Amino acid sequence: MTKHPNKNVGSHLDAEYPDSEEISKSQRKRDMHALQALGQRLVELPKEQLEKIDMEEKLRDAVNEARHIRQHGALKRQLQYIGKIMRGIDAASIQEQIDTLQGHSNQATQTLHTIERWRERLITESDHALEELVNQYPQADRQYLRQLIRNAQKESLENKAPKSSRTLFQYLRELLT
Repeated sequence: MTKHPNKNVGSHLDAEYPDSEEISKSQRKRDMHALQALGQRLVELPKEQLEKIDMEEKLRDAVNEARHIRQHGALKRQLQYIGKIMRGIDAASIQEQIDTLQGHSNQATQTLHTIERWRERLITESDHALEELVNQYPQADRQYLRQLIRNAQKESLENKAPKSSRTLFQYLRELLT
């Protein structure tokens, strides 16, 4: 088989993809851009989440290096290098790990919002919201919750620091999780 006359013979893309007759040059470029975008997501992850990702040491070093680069052109080159490294590894596995971490993060955010809504309802609606909460979570300490709600309402009226409101939030977090 002969190559299409417009293809660059001996290009670096052909070296990376030995079966270049089956994959178009445009598809190879799209694949490279996708790997660079995945590399960008790795670079933008918080340090704690990045440490949880299982990857080759060479890739981890390149990502950590990119995190310190501030010049646009240099960062772009580093992301291209990260994409090149990722061509030789299982990028799908890294993608799954990132999605899992961000899914947990989204779920944690939703849980915090739910806790915050319960706290606000308990402070504003008092007894009605407390009954609803105790029905959903029978293990809840009704007396302790009443005390926290009463103190949080009092602090709010007197424009004091929301100590009881914070304590109520912490108790709800333990109860709901």
